[in-house]
Amino acid sequence: MNTASAPEFRVALDPVLLVLVTALLVIGLIAISSASVGYAEATYGDMWHHSTRHQVYLVIALFAAVFCYCMPVDFWYRTAWLWLLISSVLLILVLVPGVGRNVNGSQRWLALGPLTLQPSELAKASMILFLSGYLLRQGKALQESWLGFLRPLMVLGVVAVLLLAEPDFGATVIMLATAFGMLFLAGMRLTHLALVMALTGGLGALLILAAPYRLVRLVAYLDPWADPFGAGFQLIQSLIAFGRGEWFGVGLGNSVQKLFYLPEAHTDFVFSIWAEETGFAGALTLILLFLALVLRIFHVGRQALGAGQVFAAQLCFGVALMFSGQAFVNMGASSGLLPTKGLTLPLVSYGGTSLITACALLGIVLRVARELEQAPRRTRR
Repeated sequence: MNTASAPEFRVALDPVLLVLVTALLVIGLIAISSASVGYAEATYGDMWHHSTRHQVYLVIALFAAVFCYCMPVDFWYRTAWLWLLISSVLLILVLVPGVGRNVNGSQRWLALGPLTLQPSELAKASMILFLSGYLLRQGKALQESWLGFLRPLMVLGVVAVLLLAEPDFGATVIMLATAFGMLFLAGMRLTHLALVMALTGGLGALLILAAPYRLVRLVAYLDPWADPFGAGFQLIQSLIAFGRGEWFGVGLGNSVQKLFYLPEAHTDFVFSIWAEETGFAGALTLILLFLALVLRIFHVGRQALGAGQVFAAQLCFGVALMFSGQAFVNMGASSGLLPTKGLTLPLVSYGGTSLITACALLGIVLRVARELEQAPRRTRR
C-alpha cells in the first residue's frame, strides 16, 4: 500500500495558550468551590451546589471550545451576521415580561430548564465577530470616510440600547471599549475616534446621573467609609479580604469574608476571596496569568495580520481586548481601583454563559493559531 500521497493529520494546538487557559480554568474551579460553600449551604442546603453547576458549565464550555476549534476560521467570517442576529433576538426576548428572569432589578437572564442563559455575553462575542468581518470588507473606508466608521457605530448603538434596557451597564461599557479598541487598531482616524469617545463619555455621564444607584456607586467608590453599612459595604468587605490575605493568604477554604460578609463572593468578588486565601502571591499569580493570556492572544493576532489574514487578526485583537477589559474592571472594582461593577472575571468567576462564551472564543483563537501553522503565509481570511 502506497502511503506517500496520504494527507498528514496533525492537531496543532498552541501549547502556551493551552497551558494558560487550563491554569485559569483550574483556578476558577478551585476559587468558586471555596468561595461559594457558605452561601450554597445556606441557600440550597448543599455546600457544593455552585461547584457542581460550575463543573456542568465547564463541560459544556469545553465542548463549545472543541466545536469552535474544529470549524475553519472562514466559517466564522461567513456566519458573523447570523450570530449577531441571534444574540440581538435573544436581547429582545430577555426584555419580554414573563420570558426574561428578573434578579435584583435587572432582567438579564433566560431560563433554559435548570440552566440559565445571559444574552449579553453572546452579544459581546458576536459583536467581535461582526466587527472583524466589517474591518476586512470595509477597512479602507473606515480610514478614509465618516460613513465608513458610522456604519458599525449604528449597529453598536442598537445593541448598546438593548443592553442598557436590561439594564447591563457593565456589559455595555466592555462591548463599546472593545469595539473602539478594534477600530483604533484597524486604523480609524484619531479625530473620528476622539469625537465618538467624547460623545460616548458624555452619554455615559448622563446615564450615571439619570440612575441614582449608579451615582451612589460612584460616590461610594470615592469614599466607601462614608457609608460603611450601605453603599460602601461591598468595597470595604472586599478590602478587608485583601488585607487578611497578607503575603501568602489564610489558606484555601479558610476565608472569613465569604461567610456572608462579602456579597457575591463567588461571582463579582471571587478575586477578593482568592486574594484572602492565597495572599499577595496568589493574587499576583492570577494577574500575571491574565496578562500572559492577553499578550499571547495579541501575539497570535499579530501573526495573523502578518500573514494577511485580517479577519482572524481582528478577531484575536477583539478577544484580547475583551478579556483584558473585563479582568481589569473586575480586579479593579474588587481592590478599590474602580467603582463597583457587576462584571465576571473571565474563566474564573461563577457564570455559565460567561464561561461558555469565553471558552468558545478561545477555541476560535486556537483555530487561528492552527491555521497559521499549517499555512503561515496564506493571504486569504
